Amino acid sequence: MNLEGKVSIVTGGAQGIGKAICESLAALGGAVIVSDMNLEGAKTTASELTAKGYRAMACQVDVSDAKSVKVMVDAALSEYGKIDHLINNAGITRDALLLRMKDAEWDAVLSVNLKGVFNCMKAVLRSMSKQRSGRIVNISSIVGAIGNAGQANYAASKAAVVGLTKTVAREYAGRGITVNAVAPGFIETAMTAALPDSVQKTLKEQIPMARLGMPSDIADTVAFLVSNRANYITGQVLHVNGGMYMSG
Repeated sequence: MNLEGKVSIVTGGAQGIGKAICESLAALGGAVIVSDMNLEGAKTTASELTAKGYRAMACQVDVSDAKSVKVMVDAALSEYGKIDHLINNAGITRDALLLRMKDAEWDAVLSVNLKGVFNCMKAVLRSMSKQRSGRIVNISSIVGAIGNAGQANYAASKAAVVGLTKTVAREYAGRGITVNAVAPGFIETAMTAALPDSVQKTLKEQIPMARLGMPSDIADTVAFLVSNRANYITGQVLHVNGGMYMSG
């Protein structure tokens, strides 16, 4: 899977799954725009990549703000002249049981996790359409498929991303653009590491493979979907969860 000459935007790329995606795409020869609200974190990740001889640049973005997204896309086009891949990974949580969930908590999660995907796809589709090629991968979640107590906002946003993915895949297939989603299960990140051992144990007992996933498991799936080996795959959701959820 050679990505030499390809240019990828990865939102939420400063840490966790996003950082692993940046590392994977860069290692395959592509140039990576590490985009994140946390500019210092994005700069650190980009610096680590360039220190290895890879091509990378950092960009601050608020995906919920269309103007901020346009600045990111314009910067990528100015630096590299094109955008081949968009990885919509940026996401937040604001957990609470439904009756205790504040309107602001609902709105914040939907604004970043769903509207952010809309904003970013809309911003890159014009240039991708002109070059009649492109790969978009939206990061959904197992929670969008099975639900999770205390995450009504997050589950709703991630389920909606699937519907959005399928719709845009239909709209732009004729332009040579594929649009797919990856739905991670429970992955070893700073967030899961902070969970008590008893909670982690309970999680693992629900997973047939009896372990949490690694960020690289998601990154490798994304790398496949943006590669030429996935030319005929669009409108699909790949569940990467160790068997915890098996779609029909």
